[in-house]
Amino acid sequence: MTTLALRLKGSRHLPVMAGAACSVALLLVGSVYSSNFLSPEYLLLQLQIASFLGIVATGAMLVILLGGIDLSVPWLVTVGGMMSAAAAGWWGGAAAAFAIPFGILCGALFGLLNGIGVAYLRVPSMIFTLGINAVAQGLIVVHTGGFAPQDRATPAMHLIATGRSLLGIPNALVAWAAVGGATLFLLHRTSFGRAVYAVGNRERAAYLSGIATRRVTLLCFVIAGACSAAAGVLLTGYSTKAYQAMGDAYQLPAIAAVVLGGTHILGGRGTYLGTVVGVVLITLLQSILSVMQIPEMGRQVAYGLVIIAMLLVYGRGQRHAG
Repeated sequence: MTTLALRLKGSRHLPVMAGAACSVALLLVGSVYSSNFLSPEYLLLQLQIASFLGIVATGAMLVILLGGIDLSVPWLVTVGGMMSAAAAGWWGGAAAAFAIPFGILCGALFGLLNGIGVAYLRVPSMIFTLGINAVAQGLIVVHTGGFAPQDRATPAMHLIATGRSLLGIPNALVAWAAVGGATLFLLHRTSFGRAVYAVGNRERAAYLSGIATRRVTLLCFVIAGACSAAAGVLLTGYSTKAYQAMGDAYQLPAIAAVVLGGTHILGGRGTYLGTVVGVVLITLLQSILSVMQIPEMGRQVAYGLVIIAMLLVYGRGQRHAG
């Protein structure tokens, strides 16, 4: 029994199992307030909502694996939504099909700026990404003139965000599964994925072993920016139009989901399956807090406490342990 306990304690799957157990517990607690919590329709709806956070958390995980943090998420989500809707209004007709990739490209460009600042200018990620977040906010305010934008989502954006084209499965969930599958392949089947973990464990050692550490960092921030913008595109399709500060609700939950899933807050360790479990856990927690009519301030406090608790747990470990 003692040997089994030690193996579980050292297993990288322990956070996944713990997160899954907590998710089941939340469902049972939620069923006390409403019997709909255990219905298939409710569960599919929660997975659809989780898809938006899941795509944001995908990019956040890559940056955290490097040992960094991306604080530009809120307004990069807004950039993706605003610019995709604006592009649809500019071009119209058949050209509106390019609205979705255009919005994602805008987020990737901001991610590129983040990567250059962190990888090449050597500015701490927390500081530089916070600055880019402010820049993105300023540009959006200039774009809208400070007023609510009139541009609306395209039918394609609305279909992806709210439709169910395959066996009743939400299209947004399919989109998240595609992003997740690509991320799994990238992390575990490519040299780039191995380089990400190496940089997160010890950047100098990775550099001396021949890894292009700056290029790896740059690409991770580009992917993170694209993921945030893609979530913004989906949110625009879900609500039929973009709005300012639409990404504010995703910064802390994304980080909380990643660290809850077992990704080391200081980099180098973590699994995407853990991030998926963390996203589901946070989404269920949001749902229960909403049913209990906990105000937004209380939810933010809950996310902050989760991050602090996990930082204490992981921060006390050996960052460079094999």
